[in-house]
Amino acid sequence: MKNITTAKLFVVALCAAALFGCQGGSNSGGSKSEGKKEGQVIAEVNSGSITTGDFERELKNLPEYLKAMADTPQGRKEMLDTMVIRELILQQAAKDGLDKGPEIEDKLQDLKKRLIVEAFLKKKVEAEVQVSDADLQKFYEQNKDKFKSGEQMKASHILVKTEKEAKDILAKIKAGGNFEELAKKNSVDSSSAKGGDLGWFSKGSMVPAFEKAALALKENQVSEVVKSDFGFHIIKLTGKRPAGVRPLEEVKDQIKGALMPNKQQEVFQKIKEDLKKSAKINIKEDVLSNVGSKKEETKAAEKKPAEAAKPAAPEKK
Repeated sequence: MKNITTAKLFVVALCAAALFGCQGGSNSGGSKSEGKKEGQVIAEVNSGSITTGDFERELKNLPEYLKAMADTPQGRKEMLDTMVIRELILQQAAKDGLDKGPEIEDKLQDLKKRLIVEAFLKKKVEAEVQVSDADLQKFYEQNKDKFKSGEQMKASHILVKTEKEAKDILAKIKAGGNFEELAKKNSVDSSSAKGGDLGWFSKGSMVPAFEKAALALKENQVSEVVKSDFGFHIIKLTGKRPAGVRPLEEVKDQIKGALMPNKQQEVFQKIKEDLKKSAKINIKEDVLSNVGSKKEETKAAEKKPAEAAKPAAPEKK
């Protein structure tokens, strides 16, 4: 089910990103502080702490597809728990002396170089890559078959764990409560960040109980409480449309995503050529051909016994 069937996978990806994939994070006994901590303390972890500033940096560094998930009550809890685990690992690693040594320093230097290169390219590419309206229109006209769809509907929902919660929320909606605001406040689905909006979907995209209830609704009508394997839903149908080609306005982001890689590659190629034009570069082909090869390793191995076999210099009397 769109946005729901993948919820567990999102949680796993969210935890992996928070544990391994994001820069920033907490500073405590596990890692030396780089200045005053920002924001309020969310969690105290032994002698260290995690603040709202740490948490917001994590959110900023998450991939876009995970940000909505992290902006739910459950997502925030999962992410904070992972940050706590990471802080405990850092603290224990410091106690074990694993935060120091030449290997760590070498890797930090490598990482620093990569981050600098990444920042340079990101700035250059973002400044120069442009996808014009004409590009979008041309791609759309040449690829209309890719944007065909069957009959579709658009819906929002509020998902909660218990029937009682769902009935209480439904009563508020019937009394004039705002559906979107109630979704943001109460729904445990990642769509809560968008007021419960699930976007457009075709038949067969949702679990049967959800789809059956949605199909029975008129536009802007709200369902009774609907039970599925995921919990209890309140569904609001916000649109219906017949089969056909989706309009350009709706697929602009999709087209831009298809065009961007080639545009970025073109800009990257130009950056490389410009940098080389103003540089003096001398490639040592003979060294390159041997580096890391078996031939080089064999030479090094043969050299040592030969040196060891040299007669010692006679002592001076």
